[in-house]
Amino acid sequence: MTIPLLIDTDTAADECFALLVGLLDPRADLRAITIVAGNVGFEQQVHNALLTIDLAGRAGEVPVHLGARDPLTRDWISASDVHGDGVGGLRREHDGREISDENGVDALIRTAAEYPGELRIIAIGPLTNIALAIQRDPSFVQNIGALYVMGGSINGRGNITPAAEYNIYVDPEAADIVFTAGFADVTVITWDPLTITDTIFDQPRIDRIEALDTPLSRFFVRANQATFDFDLAAGLGGSSHCDSLTALLALDRSYVTAERRYELAVETEGALTRGATVFDWRSESPNVSAIESIDGERFFEYLLALLS
Repeated sequence: MTIPLLIDTDTAADECFALLVGLLDPRADLRAITIVAGNVGFEQQVHNALLTIDLAGRAGEVPVHLGARDPLTRDWISASDVHGDGVGGLRREHDGREISDENGVDALIRTAAEYPGELRIIAIGPLTNIALAIQRDPSFVQNIGALYVMGGSINGRGNITPAAEYNIYVDPEAADIVFTAGFADVTVITWDPLTITDTIFDQPRIDRIEALDTPLSRFFVRANQATFDFDLAAGLGGSSHCDSLTALLALDRSYVTAERRYELAVETEGALTRGATVFDWRSESPNVSAIESIDGERFFEYLLALLS
């Protein structure tokens, strides 16, 4: 039996690979993709999602919905210095007619209502679309089976400021709305410590992917190059793949080797700590499960098989 999924994404590099998980894993029933303002220019994100669908051989099968083009109350902040255009300069041949007329927030609400208690949302960008769905429809929160969020750090370092991870930093007000909304099942895949410990692909791993020499492996290497170079220069030892991990964990939790319940709060006002995530391990009212470690080698082997 397949699992109904919706991926909410700011598609660039690893988000493309997360889409491949949703598009190609036989356990996944990807019902929709919604686009949110994040990593690169909005139209480029749309292009990247459609290109990934094409490369997966699923053109016209999964609707792409356009969501929020800006954060709730703040100006958009780009991460193009990290990702370039997100696909290594590749361009698709089609003209974008696959884009749905239905707004992304409306698609979130409708799809959740169609699969009450079953739909799993994979949120791998800023949480603007999810927050807007919460505000627009009081039943949305109850309709979601599980929410998987890539974002934040467990009382640790950020990747856009010393205190904040990018997805939360871009729209902290949206993140605050989401984490206080009362979802029954929220799993958080964090930047620190998880991503920078267990999801780094160093040069030997990239070489193994390149050696596959398939259309998808060639796409991976090209789309990933800018992120690999940036992360390597930042001292991470290779490219980070937290988004594709988030998609995989929505299908299969057996990769998890440690997790813990926390009460998660988001800093929205601090001059130096905007977007910081505070994970309170002492709380008697936890609202998230945070993944603290995974089997990184097994995760790499999964993606290697997917790209083959």
